Amino acid sequence: VQLQASGGGLVQAGGSLRLSCAASRSISRLNTMSWYRETPGKERELVATIPKFGSPWYADSVRGRFAVSTDNTNNTVYLQMNSLKPEDTAVYYCSARYMFSTYTYWGQGTLVTVSS
Repeated sequence: VQLQASGGGLVQAGGSLRLSCAASRSISRLNTMSWYRETPGKERELVATIPKFGSPWYADSVRGRFAVSTDNTNNTVYLQMNSLKPEDTAVYYCSARYMFSTYTYWGQGTLVTVSS
């Protein structure tokens, strides 16, 4: 599956952005879809995961501000980011895994910049 992330940009602190990750094929067979972020000098950080079964998971740093969701009709996963902070500035990546597979598919990153 190929993943295409979009929606990044420049926003002031307190603002909102919605990231999208469009898959090239049906996401209904994917086990998990996730959003990561990366800043220079730091390891890529898992931000949110939405499993095929079960509830979404969020990193402590974004819980209550970010929401991950899927649209099976459009084969897209979204990351709604509210109350953005300068420390949310990063390149955001979407990823996906099929059930019974340890292989991770990655989309290209989309840059989110939050100004103070």
